[in-house]
Amino acid sequence: MRELVGTRLQFRIVSSIDGAARTWLNRATGAAVRAFLVMVLIVLPSVILPGIGTDTKQIVALMALFAGTLVLIEYNAVYPSLVEFRDGAPFNRIRYLMLLAIVLLLSVIVADREDPTTVSRLFRAVGMVIGEALDFPYSPVRLATFMLPDTATAYQVMDVRTAAGTAYLVSLISLAVFVIVLKLAGWPSTKSAFNVWVNLPTFEPTAGGDVVDRLERDARVNLAVGFLLPFIVPALISVVTAGLPVATFTSGQTMVWTMAAWAFLPASLLMRGVAMARVADMIRWKRDLKIAVDEADAAAERRRNDEDDL
Repeated sequence: MRELVGTRLQFRIVSSIDGAARTWLNRATGAAVRAFLVMVLIVLPSVILPGIGTDTKQIVALMALFAGTLVLIEYNAVYPSLVEFRDGAPFNRIRYLMLLAIVLLLSVIVADREDPTTVSRLFRAVGMVIGEALDFPYSPVRLATFMLPDTATAYQVMDVRTAAGTAYLVSLISLAVFVIVLKLAGWPSTKSAFNVWVNLPTFEPTAGGDVVDRLERDARVNLAVGFLLPFIVPALISVVTAGLPVATFTSGQTMVWTMAAWAFLPASLLMRGVAMARVADMIRWKRDLKIAVDEADAAAERRRNDEDDL
């Protein structure tokens, strides 16, 4: 019996150690893959665009290394710090794919100016059609062209319109895909555990007031800011860049990252607002369910007490 108990205890200890090792290995592997993908995203314009100097490539590589290290540490840690919805797939995956598609398409379109190929000409032609279709009065694409000063040529305005239209269309498609996926998958699932603290590390649930009300208020703020940002950013950029030459804004990497940020940030805020509203609905549903269960248990207990009294 002593040998049998000792063997079982040793087996349980080894099994728990193996399980912890597998968990750590899976988490470390996922963090490394995410870090590599982020680094690929950052260096992508430098690889595609022609005429990038050695100093610029070194700076971009340093920024990619820093961002990859930050992602690796964040996703490899047990406790979250900055990244939201770390375990709430597919929120971050759709955002990453959206930004990757925007940066890739804009890099190919901008590279067509100096090193045209069949593929780049095709993407540029499609982008021109999209930009002209979305360039109507008071549209975000029309306002994006106002970022250029009056000295800009028609060709430079066309470049900005093409890049803005392509980036904005990709952001709208990504936002629609995100909403459809949430509806089809029922995200966040009420049948499985959803840790609000892990997925919203910057949200303090004990700061005051009802959690559901605060989540809904933050969701409305994110939706409002995300909707207004494409209209406000062009005006801010035109004020900040006043007096600078047009070539400063229309250069390769500057145009790619400016247009990518202009389209990505509003869509990201809209997605965050939708996600927070869904989390608020989940908390309200579970709270109402718990109250109903408690009331049913209390009613059953009262009936048992009444029967005992009788």
